Amino acid sequence: MFKPCLLVLLLFFVLSGCCPIREKGLVKNLSSSIPEKQDPCLKDFGLIKAGEVAKHSFTIKNESKEVLNIKDVSTSCGCTVTEIKNKMLKPGESTLVDVKFDSKGYSGAVEQFVYVSTDSLDESLVRFIIKANVIK
Repeated sequence: MFKPCLLVLLLFFVLSGCCPIREKGLVKNLSSSIPEKQDPCLKDFGLIKAGEVAKHSFTIKNESKEVLNIKDVSTSCGCTVTEIKNKMLKPGESTLVDVKFDSKGYSGAVEQFVYVSTDSLDESLVRFIIKANVIK
């Protein structure tokens, strides 16, 4: 039986919302100008002006030996729009998840989420995060 502190630690990792497949190398950041140590599931646009549309592309690569099907891509808000280039990835293939955040009507710190649902038995949901500090 689990000790209470082990159970709390286990729950922390399960509920922490970290990018579930980055440790396996399945999610990679497209931008080569960002240091490798930065989280490939997070894009911080920093300061942007209200009304500006910020864009970023995340990369998903199928590192498995099976075909990976992307079932759905959704966002936490209508201000964030996504487009995916390819919904079926053969082993070794990758695709881009293009994200556009429209900062119109926002002020201050903003955090939005992009959810990619797959048919992977290991990791069926990938969560990307975009952040910005919107100024007038």
